[in-house]
Amino acid sequence: MPGPLAWLDPKVERYLLVEDGEMLRDEVMRHWASRVWPTLRLAVGVWFFAGAFVFRSWFFWVVLVLSLLVIAQALWSLADQYRDRFVVTNQKVYRVHGNIDQVRASVPLTRILDITVDRPALGRLLGFGHFVFESAAQDQGLREIKWVPQIDERERLIQRVIHEAGLGTGPTTSASSGDDGT
Repeated sequence: MPGPLAWLDPKVERYLLVEDGEMLRDEVMRHWASRVWPTLRLAVGVWFFAGAFVFRSWFFWVVLVLSLLVIAQALWSLADQYRDRFVVTNQKVYRVHGNIDQVRASVPLTRILDITVDRPALGRLLGFGHFVFESAAQDQGLREIKWVPQIDERERLIQRVIHEAGLGTGPTTSASSGDDGT
């Protein structure tokens, strides 16, 4: 994404250890449902901003400033959600997020002990869920990944990548599961 909005791209590829054979398997943005509330706040803020020009007294400034604050906060939240990425490679899973301060947390595939998939009722209806990772580390930076679209497919991918990494068989294991590409 060129231009002034280029800072929105978190550029997750730069964290790959290409020289060690690490390859990107999946990059996941948050589900669109996570952006509904900030978008509603943005719409209300714009509506109040436009409505502020109806007033001719000091109340104009109050409505104008408050609406600009709501708009700024909603835009910040939308940018934060856009920059929040969950990445699966052939060696690790990691998450990159943050607008100004960028936070990155990763767990090697070999340390993942358990993956819990939480699909709330709304998530089943709209097609998202949440991951909870249990790893060999006591304190981990990557525990919960929320608002994951197509969570069942993503879980299968992670399980397949873990299986491939553990057996060292590479992509040929997908053929044994019936997915031979035909």
